[in-house]
Amino acid sequence: MDKGHALPQDFRDLLHCLRMRSKYAILLVFVVALVIIEKENNIISRVSDKLKQTPQSLMEANSTDPGLVLAENGSLLSLSELDSAFSQIRNRLLNVTLQLGGNRELAVAPAKGPRRHVLLMATTRTGSSFVGEFFNQQGNIFYLFEPLWHIERTVSFEPGGANAVGSALVYRDVLKQLFLCDLYILENFISPLPEDHLTQYMFRRGSSRSLCEEPVCTPYVKKVFEKYHCKNRQCGPLNVTLAAEACLRKDHMALKAVRIRQLEFLQPLVEDPRLDMRIIQLVRDPRAVLASRMVAFSGKYETWKKWASEGAAPLNEDEVQRLRGNCENIRLSAELGLRQPAWLRGRYMLIRYEDIARSPLQKAKEMYKFADISITPQVEEWILKNTQAPQDSSGIYSTQKNSSEQFEKWRFSIPFKLAQVVQNVCGPAMSLFGYKVASNPETLTNRSISLLEERRTFWITFSRCVPLLILPCIS
Repeated sequence: MDKGHALPQDFRDLLHCLRMRSKYAILLVFVVALVIIEKENNIISRVSDKLKQTPQSLMEANSTDPGLVLAENGSLLSLSELDSAFSQIRNRLLNVTLQLGGNRELAVAPAKGPRRHVLLMATTRTGSSFVGEFFNQQGNIFYLFEPLWHIERTVSFEPGGANAVGSALVYRDVLKQLFLCDLYILENFISPLPEDHLTQYMFRRGSSRSLCEEPVCTPYVKKVFEKYHCKNRQCGPLNVTLAAEACLRKDHMALKAVRIRQLEFLQPLVEDPRLDMRIIQLVRDPRAVLASRMVAFSGKYETWKKWASEGAAPLNEDEVQRLRGNCENIRLSAELGLRQPAWLRGRYMLIRYEDIARSPLQKAKEMYKFADISITPQVEEWILKNTQAPQDSSGIYSTQKNSSEQFEKWRFSIPFKLAQVVQNVCGPAMSLFGYKVASNPETLTNRSISLLEERRTFWITFSRCVPLLILPCIS
């Protein structure tokens, strides 16, 4: 009987042991499952944060490294240190671009021969909008009008010193991405921020044919306000993805920029093996530039108007010194190009607006020859049609001009006392570019007296300086 009762007891002990092990096993499985779920949640959370962090990423991309702040004694950090610091901004900008683009790569169009990248480098009121149309009207060129406008209004830099260097480096790195057709980079600077790569706020979209033609021009959306709309057709909000793909399909890429102050900062673009850069620096008589700005930006030049009506401008005034700085930046960039360093040979051209205005078609052909792009009849027809108008079209930004007659109209609108101020502070630049000094009011307003020295436009080949067309080569 004892043996008969012992078996059930052993059996019950065995069952109890199995039940306990099962409980532990279930508990272990439950714990493991919780760990896995928690890890997955963390991954999902991080991915979600990255997708939502555009504003923060933008702040980081636009913020300056603490090391860039001027020291207490006001001394500047070395240029190499600044360049290194702002390379961090470049990487941040690139990271944000990849996030906005969904980390996808655009399909590269089949190669159609050498792809040129043309930068029209100028300052405001030098005729750059007019000259930019020479490239905008060419069907196989993807042209952008002042894309750096968005960066200037997003990235805050005080003028001068380290901040001026910083802004130049940011502009440069954004330019590089644009020339590579990475238009997503602009989404970080357009306000309000684009949604799903759609924006109604692309600055002067209508000044770029490539952004207003199919397939970039999508069906018009009623009741959707577009601040900068296309000129000759109605399009929906700009689709940045379609624009980037259109950029890659074009044979060449060109843009104009009036916010690049120093040529030397563009060296990394010129040396980038992915780019075949051609830089055209456009200059204009600084007296004409001031006269034009006083009309176009009237509110910003009230002080100059006051000087014109009440007395001469003190040369130590901030606005006069700002003018001096602008002239010096233009002169130093041109002198660098004229010195023909190895990295600029075959890639830099200097041309005066006055020479273009007198012979627009000839100078357009010379610029195309320099860029190594074949000019089309479409461009030639546009130039002939828009430079022989009976009178200038209305609007300060018009690109329709009787160019051979209007380029000296400034001589009758600027007071002689203001012309003297410009001649005093911009003398070295005027001398370099061949602009003559007006010694008295009669000389200024007498159109039979030329204020232009005859010069030849030049560009640099890979082996030697060739004055083919305004200036001698500087050795």
